[in-house]
Amino acid sequence: MTKPLMPKATAMWLINNTTLTFDQIAEFCGLHPLEVKAMADDLHPEKIVPLDPTMNGQLTREEITAGEKDPRKKLVMAKSAHAVPEPKNKSRPRYTPVSRRQDRPDAIAWIVRNHPELTDAEIGKLIGTTKATIQAIRNRTHWNIANIKPVDPVTLGLTSQLELDLAVTKAADRKAKTAPPAEPKGATLKPASETTQESEEQPADEETAQMKYDPASVFASFQRVRGGEKS
Repeated sequence: MTKPLMPKATAMWLINNTTLTFDQIAEFCGLHPLEVKAMADDLHPEKIVPLDPTMNGQLTREEITAGEKDPRKKLVMAKSAHAVPEPKNKSRPRYTPVSRRQDRPDAIAWIVRNHPELTDAEIGKLIGTTKATIQAIRNRTHWNIANIKPVDPVTLGLTSQLELDLAVTKAADRKAKTAPPAEPKGATLKPASETTQESEEQPADEETAQMKYDPASVFASFQRVRGGEKS
């Protein structure tokens, strides 16, 4: 908002309570300087009740004081502490040409078969259809289910490849976040630390085995046995 709500009433108050010039008041209130002069000379045809712009937050005392000191200064409207935000434009449902509307059941069937992770709301946004139609095709209760054949909606011109890819990626990410962690199945490989330790211990076992079954000691024992038999 660049001008006060009641410009003439505001101008009358500024004329009576400040030393601002007619040009400053006229520019701030969106009036002509001659009209402001007529109001100051009590020649205006209307009876105007003054309105203090500092009371409703349209102008500050500091701004008025600065304007009184410098006649060339332009008064600046104060920012309202209760500014109303601009209404957001609600997204309108996708418009589908009349010639393409008969192809929507085929497109829905294709998406339901190839991308079951998409919700009914996401499919409806892509194709521009209702949840009731999607549910009927999912449950195969649609009145024309016998003649419905899955066809890529991009090929039918009902959506773009970019929009379809974005919807599928978003649904896949959502499914990955909500899916429980997979449990390990069957035997797993041993850690590298265990296998390395076993390989290091193996030579010691072989050495012990060689010491236990020394061929020389076995042969000497055999000779002693034979010598005892001969004697």
